[in-house]
Amino acid sequence: MAEEKKKEEKKIIVDEDWKAEAQKEKEILAAKEEAKKEKAQEEKQARGPLPEGNFAALISTLTTQALFALGLLQIKGQETKEPDLELAKYHIDMLETLQEKTKGNLTQEEDIVLANTLNELRMGYVKVAG
Repeated sequence: MAEEKKKEEKKIIVDEDWKAEAQKEKEILAAKEEAKKEKAQEEKQARGPLPEGNFAALISTLTTQALFALGLLQIKGQETKEPDLELAKYHIDMLETLQEKTKGNLTQEEDIVLANTLNELRMGYVKVAG
């Protein structure tokens, strides 16, 4: 009889409502995660194809980074950041290196685009630094 009392005391009582609520939360989280994945997939498809990887795209990428660093280019809705002149100079230097290393190997159009871009970035740098 004492053994039966001990067995009764050791019983674990499971709240069925709790189990149902936990299962419901689990399903809601799974649905949210699935919705996130679908949204990311839709955004990726909405972006469209990436442009051809060429010299102009490389110049554009480095220029964009320099403009962000100078604070001349901002993302709508984001907090305005202070110019990072060191980072801007780095990107401008990278473009100068590209100009030096490709001298004589660029088309006339590529050469003009690179030279004009460097001039504009240098003027922007001086304006922001001054």
